[in-house]
Parts: sequence; structure tokens; C-alpha cells
Amino acid sequence: MQPCCLLLFPFFFFFPGTWAELEAGSHMLQLLHFVTFQNATSMQVGGLGLVGDIKIGSLDRRTGDIHYHQPWLRPALPKGDWDVIESSIKSYVRDFNSLVQKLTNHIRMSYPFVFQSSISCKLEPNRTTRTFLAIAYEGEDLLQFHLKKGTWDRVPDNEMSATAEHLLNNATTLNELIQVLLNVTCVDILERFIEYGRASLERHELPTATVFARKAGPAQLLLVCRITGFYPRPISVAWLRDGHEVPPGPALNTSAVLPNADLTYQVYSGLTVAPHDGHSYACRIRHRSLGTRSLLIPWGQSNAGLIAGLVVALLAAVVVIGALWVWRYRKRH
Repeated sequence: MQPCCLLLFPFFFFFPGTWAELEAGSHMLQLLHFVTFQNATSMQVGGLGLVGDIKIGSLDRRTGDIHYHQPWLRPALPKGDWDVIESSIKSYVRDFNSLVQKLTNHIRMSYPFVFQSSISCKLEPNRTTRTFLAIAYEGEDLLQFHLKKGTWDRVPDNEMSATAEHLLNNATTLNELIQVLLNVTCVDILERFIEYGRASLERHELPTATVFARKAGPAQLLLVCRITGFYPRPISVAWLRDGHEVPPGPALNTSAVLPNADLTYQVYSGLTVAPHDGHSYACRIRHRSLGTRSLLIPWGQSNAGLIAGLVVALLAAVVVIGALWVWRYRKRH
């Protein structure tokens, strides 16, 4: 890894963002960083590093220390690289704060406020790459880095973005190094993380699902499909009515995918129906861990048929056991 690029790596090592939905075979390194300015002299710095949706590192807001959350992370890079990264983060924090102070000298800003920086690089299965770098204010994009031009572009056209654009576009050396970081270094690091963390990145956990119903009104029934315990995050959930997929509409509502404490995920899908409408319903789940198969959980007539079958089987078992007991009793007497 080139030392000049390592000096910049901390500049983007932590930044706010959201998990990206990745297709099979794709990998993304996301580095999240944010600073909350309480007043002109007090601030809190935090951050997070992700490969896909796996947290690999975080920046302690109280101490400024870096915590590594995966056992394979440190061995992925030489110790010297990590030493440079950690020492350079402190330099970056000073530079970032200085930049914001210059910005506040030009723009009147009300405390407290938050600045964020974000960088990501994505590696596709065909080896093509995509990179992205942005700075945000209060959760809204402020500037984006134009990789080909090596300059910053304002997102909203206002006084703050114009001033920030001017300050950053005058940092010629910094922008040249950012181009190297985005074109080479980020992907190089991602490839090392993929190699060392393959078992974690490629693990599959099968979903488990249940379907239940509750009243949603005097003439409405809400069917709920709860799916949990799956990994990775992307999943497809659909309702089938008499074997045909129910199209999107006000009767169909699916929650966001939420994390579980055991590093798996859960999601809910609800369908409002009329009680005893004569249709059969089923919840269909498709997930990478299932391969080409689907998980189908029935409700309605199919559920009633299942219950009826269980009742018949139970009655048959009772008859058999009763007949066997009578035969043994007669044989003894």
C-alpha cells in the first residue's frame, strides 16, 4: 500500500451511511465518519467501518480509539500499515475540524451541528469497480467528489456548499491523493479484507418463518408473515393468493429489514384479507441461503386442509391404538 495513500485513508476511515443491498458476488467497503460540533471549541468524533453489512471497526467517541470487531481484520494488512492508519486519523481529525472552522468563519451557523464524510468502493463479480465520496451537513449531501475531474461539486446550490466547494477545490494536493485513494487504495484494501474475511462475508443462515392472523377490523383479517434468523440481508417476501402473487397495493405492507442481536435479520410482511373469502394464502420467501428453492408457508384453505389432515391422522392413530389394546386384552383373557 502506498504511504501517501495511507496518510489519506483515515480521512475517510469512518463516515455515516446505510447498508447497501448487494447482489451475489459483489462486495462493498464503506467507511463512515461524523463530527458533532457542540460549540466553537467542543466536538464529538465518531465513525464506523463496514464490509457489506459486517461491522469491521469503530471510532470511540469518548477516547478517539479505534476498536476492531473482526478477528481477521488486523492480519489482513501489515502492522506497519495499521500503525500509519491509526496515527494519521488524529491528523485527519485536526484537518477536518480546521476546515469546518474556516467554513464557520465565512458562514453563520447555529450550534450544535453535524458534519459527515463518506466513502465507499464496490467490487463487482466481473472485477469492475465503483467508488463514491461525499461530505454532508446535518444528514444532507453538501459536496460530492468528481473522480475524473479531481474536483468537488456542490450538491445543493447555496452559500454553504459554494464556500465549501471553494475551500476544497483549492486543496490541489489533497484532491490528487483522493483520486489515488478512490482509484487504487480502497479497492486494494477491500480485496485484502475479502480474502481474509471470506468465511464471515460468505456465510449463509437459513430463514425461519411463521404465518399468523389477527383481527384488523370488523370485516378484515391481517395475515402476518414473520421471517427471522436469515443472513445475508437481502431477501424477497411475497404473498400468494391461490398460487398467484399478490400485486403491490394498500392491502400489502412489508417492513424494513431489521437486525437481530445474533447478527442475523428479520422482516415482517402483512396482508389484509376478508375472513372466509374462499381463497388460500401463502407467504413465499426467497433468499440466497435457499439457493433456487423458495420457502412457502401456507395459510387459509391450505392451512385448513393441513389441520384437517392432522385431525384425521390423529383419529386414525386413536382407532389403531384402541384396537390394539382390545386385541391384547382379549388375548390375555
